[in-house]
Amino acid sequence: MLNSKLLVIKIGSNVLTQENGLPDLIRMEELVNQIHRLIKSGKKVVLVSSGAVAFGRQAIPLSKKLNPVFKKQIWSSTGQVRLINQYQNLFEKHGQEVAQILVTKEDFRDRKHFLNMKNCIQALLSQGILPIINENDTVTITELMFTDNDELASLAAAMINADSLLLLTNVDGIFTGNPSDPSSKLIEKVSSTLPEVSKYISATKSSFGRGGMLTKYAMAKKSANLGIQVIIANGKKDGVLDEFASQKLRCTWFEPKRAKQGVKKWLAHGTEYYKGELIVNEGAKNSLHSEVIRSLLPIGITQVIGEFSKGDILVIKDEKGGKIGLGRAEYSSKLALERIGQKNQKALIHYDYLYIFDYD
Repeated sequence: MLNSKLLVIKIGSNVLTQENGLPDLIRMEELVNQIHRLIKSGKKVVLVSSGAVAFGRQAIPLSKKLNPVFKKQIWSSTGQVRLINQYQNLFEKHGQEVAQILVTKEDFRDRKHFLNMKNCIQALLSQGILPIINENDTVTITELMFTDNDELASLAAAMINADSLLLLTNVDGIFTGNPSDPSSKLIEKVSSTLPEVSKYISATKSSFGRGGMLTKYAMAKKSANLGIQVIIANGKKDGVLDEFASQKLRCTWFEPKRAKQGVKKWLAHGTEYYKGELIVNEGAKNSLHSEVIRSLLPIGITQVIGEFSKGDILVIKDEKGGKIGLGRAEYSSKLALERIGQKNQKALIHYDYLYIFDYD
């Protein structure tokens, strides 16, 4: 486990929720105390916290007949106020200022908006203020929801160039079987040189969260490939963050690869945000996969699908439909269609704004 200077901590719904679905205030206070100790030790922390629905459920009883979407909107919007107030009260005991940031997936699509968020978070950190991020469930429609807060935390870590991402759940990490089975063993290290471990993971979702361990694994692998060390650990365990700080934590650790550039980190999470598709020939595919970094030129493009503008994210596919990577358009789909297959044309995707998927 590597030392951390800038880290994102994600606290899952199951960590902050009791078995009866109500908030676990004792656990919340203990985690706040530990986060404060991390900050006092010189680390910069960004907190991604679930739990709004639990606080809303506690305060406002609703009829079982009410539309489930309406119930979630009511509980999340009222609960978010109570959640952030609880954090503020707990951190205030330590003299720690906090800030609330509510986001949607749309906020990460546009590069300028993305950078505005990044600048806001960095400004808060520079003043010693703890940013607390959550999804704005009130206005988010199903198609544009984050898979869960693991995805949001992964995006936030990439956005601010964090060196570490801690995903706190209600188990110690990824096991070789069901965590409740005594014969299951904790997988303590996930390396790019090791065999795929997703086969061990149950697809079962957690009691109160939207995602499960498969989501955590996918986001952890993506973050590690971008150069961020990831830890999946048990947030219900006493002293979990203190043990992280002393590097004695029982957890699953994802070994980070060499850090990617900031813009590559933005693109890496654009799989669901792209506005258009580019089909390239075998020559262009080989060129993009070569060790020499190259831009994508119109001569290697055989098909342009969808309408897009300059600055939009595009997905690049081979002629069999396999995804090669993602990139930012240098000009519109109208110009791209006019230049398709032609020599001596400006690159549609410049290599500075090109992310090739890592399949190893």
